[in-house]
Amino acid sequence: MNAPTSNPRHTLTASAAHRQLPYTVRLEWGLDGARTVTSGADLAVVVDVLSFSTCVSVALDRGAVVFPFPWKDTSAEDFAARHGAQLAGPRNGGGLSLSPASLRAAGSLERVVLPSPNGSALCHELAHEVPLVAAVSLRNAAATADWVMANFDEGAVIAVIAAGEHWPDGTLRPAVEDQIGAGAFVAGLVAAGKGGYEAEDGRHGYSPEAVAAMAVFEAAEPRLREMLHGCSSGRELAGAGYAGDVDIAAELDDSGAVALLVNGAFSPR
Repeated sequence: MNAPTSNPRHTLTASAAHRQLPYTVRLEWGLDGARTVTSGADLAVVVDVLSFSTCVSVALDRGAVVFPFPWKDTSAEDFAARHGAQLAGPRNGGGLSLSPASLRAAGSLERVVLPSPNGSALCHELAHEVPLVAAVSLRNAAATADWVMANFDEGAVIAVIAAGEHWPDGTLRPAVEDQIGAGAFVAGLVAAGKGGYEAEDGRHGYSPEAVAAMAVFEAAEPRLREMLHGCSSGRELAGAGYAGDVDIAAELDDSGAVALLVNGAFSPR
């Protein structure tokens, strides 16, 4: 699939309504959506359940450092060499790849460059535009929400970005697994005590887009594994022989790893 591309005209013409400015917890899709709702944001939360964010959580559980990198960038090998890291290749390459199972099974895993067309590319881009970026999957949604509540004040602006996928022509394909994952994080904020308050400056809590994602997660949670296997992305992975990756992605709140992008890398914390 093609890497996400930004449409400058879109972000320049997006109205204040599209920016979800009254809300401190916002949600949008893809790179254009991210650039629309991250105005004034303290944290961007990138959700790419199948599979970048899940890969990051698995790697951090193993104590590894993960460098996000643009998809199909010819400088990836040089970048990995400069950082003393292994470069993840294509899923069918037989080694480390954008497969959570490959990261879990690796005999040695210390530093890895992990390109992907969606979540990784988003994190790489947003690192230049937002003070802090987090990668969230179903595996670490609650842990990340708890960390946010412990480290940000009530008025902090959190922009949740569902990465989605891309059609062959490069346009965004909203992916239900990312809406579910984004909703799990939003539900975690609610469970951790972030209320739908109204601050003195008139800002409110959760945007309807964020609330809707939470409702999707709550509907999916009782049969989460079935939902991930049955959605388009899950069927695509299973059909290619990677059903195990979908199983790992469905490990709801199995990880306490909070994946924060600091100095270009996600590190264990």
